[in-house]
Amino acid sequence: MLLYLAQRLAEFESGFRVFGYLTLRAILAALTALAISFLVGPRMIRTLSHRQIGQQVRSDGPQSHLPKAGTPTMGGTLILVAIAAGTLLWADLGNRFVWITLLVTLAFGLIGFWDDYLKLIVGDSRGLIARYKYFWQSLAGLSAALALYFTAKSPAETALYVPFFKTVMIPLGGFYVVLTYFVVVGSSNAVNLTDGLDGLAIMPAVLVGGALGVFAYATGNAVFSDYLGIPFIEGTGELLVFCATLVGAGLGFLWFNTYPAQVFMGDIGALAIGAALGVVAVIVRQEIVLFIMGGVFVMETVSVMLQVASFKLTGRRIFRMAPIHHHFELKGWPEPKVIVRFWIISVILVLIGLATLKVR
Repeated sequence: MLLYLAQRLAEFESGFRVFGYLTLRAILAALTALAISFLVGPRMIRTLSHRQIGQQVRSDGPQSHLPKAGTPTMGGTLILVAIAAGTLLWADLGNRFVWITLLVTLAFGLIGFWDDYLKLIVGDSRGLIARYKYFWQSLAGLSAALALYFTAKSPAETALYVPFFKTVMIPLGGFYVVLTYFVVVGSSNAVNLTDGLDGLAIMPAVLVGGALGVFAYATGNAVFSDYLGIPFIEGTGELLVFCATLVGAGLGFLWFNTYPAQVFMGDIGALAIGAALGVVAVIVRQEIVLFIMGGVFVMETVSVMLQVASFKLTGRRIFRMAPIHHHFELKGWPEPKVIVRFWIISVILVLIGLATLKVR
């Protein structure tokens, strides 16, 4: 929106051309999302507290979580508002990738809102029944996959690229839709499973989102993509603005979500952020790198799958409790120690993911 305004004003004053620079708009988008979070956050927390929209704590979980009962949740609304505002203000709204990514993020946020609403306001402890939640997630994920597939303008947009290799490109054809679907829906649920401790999910999401912004910028630049040996996909550079808003909104939310949390993001935030990371990774053709950088999310998801499989097959549990962050809590690790160590792991994995840009 502001890009168009700057372009018109540049016809009269050349100084406004500076707003055409993608990197500047990304910085301004991040600062805008951060400012919105700081300004809206306190009032949102007071409103949630007043309406008694508070966290429900499992009685069979770690005892240290019992004092968290009643902490305001559905704070992911703040993240979505900041992301949407920052993107609409500073991104090129004529870019199809921007709209697909933003709409997917908001669609998954709506699904999460519905789930939170049923659990916290209606009082149905089940929330949105699993099969219905998965149906709506599948519909949103499949819609994104089909939109990307049918609007693709070059073979590079639907091929699988293997990190560390310059020339390995696997044409996917129609299987691209299947892969995209699983990446988006899987990433959404993985972040949701990780969101169990104060700040545990949001910081890795910020790190991965920032790194994906680097990939988006390089992929959308013909010179950089050629130099780095990654695919050139015209228009992906604008996703740097979206990723910047995710970073700004995430850091703003972390200000209130850090231990001890004043607010939790709820499914409305976790499902949306996970889907956003998934769809950006698909667009910039870095699904495998997302698997590496989002290793904490993968680890949490795999721990749940192993726990369920083991209990059904043998009647025994592998972990004291799943997802795995609860296992370490029950082993006696203080919550801040679990959180910070998982953050450190995320930093290491994101650096490895970024290294794939050059190590080829």
